[in-house]
Amino acid sequence: QVQLVESGGGLVQSGGSLRLSCTFSGFTLDYYSLGWFRQAPVMEREGVSCISSTDVSTYSADSVKSRFTISGDNGVNTVYLHLNRLKSEDTAVYYCAADPWARPCSMYAGEYDYWGRGTQVRVSA
Repeated sequence: QVQLVESGGGLVQSGGSLRLSCTFSGFTLDYYSLGWFRQAPVMEREGVSCISSTDVSTYSADSVKSRFTISGDNGVNTVYLHLNRLKSEDTAVYYCAADPWARPCSMYAGEYDYWGRGTQVRVSA
């Protein structure tokens, strides 16, 4: 059974940092790609970063590319999202999701079959 649990969210001042964790079970990164998404109030869910099962390559959205980093550790079944130089517009619920089809990762939410419940990130001005 595939499960994903996010943690590490919280309230941080603008310019600060957080590390989000996505602890997963029921699969390994050898076969499943994993993505981080976020959703702010009244906004659509958007892709943030992802890591591919095919070659462990990573991809990040232009809005966060210079500030966020994704990394994975199969040994502890966890994928991390390192958030640096946070801005108020980064405030959102952050979700991790798994794509079981052994393909390069995507920023498109529709390609992910499994989702965690999310962790809230709030950035104060």
